[in-house]
Amino acid sequence: MDTNAILKEVNNIFKLVLDDDDIDLQRNITADEVDDWDSLNHIQLIVGIEKYFKIRFSSSQIRSWLNVGEMCDEIETMLSD
Repeated sequence: MDTNAILKEVNNIFKLVLDDDDIDLQRNITADEVDDWDSLNHIQLIVGIEKYFKIRFSSSQIRSWLNVGEMCDEIETMLSD
């Protein structure tokens, strides 16, 4: 699965978790730019992404991401291993 396909699926997870069909994630988007992406929802987003992709992030991986693109890159790397 390439990064664009991953971004599309992550976007769908965000829509579901944040209950907002208008979300249109781009690679450079940060939590500050998405309504309702707070610390509590962040946990729900991570859990949703982990379940969907059948992966598990470490806390250091999660803390290292500066934007959605870096999260998608990490997912792509984990899926290719």
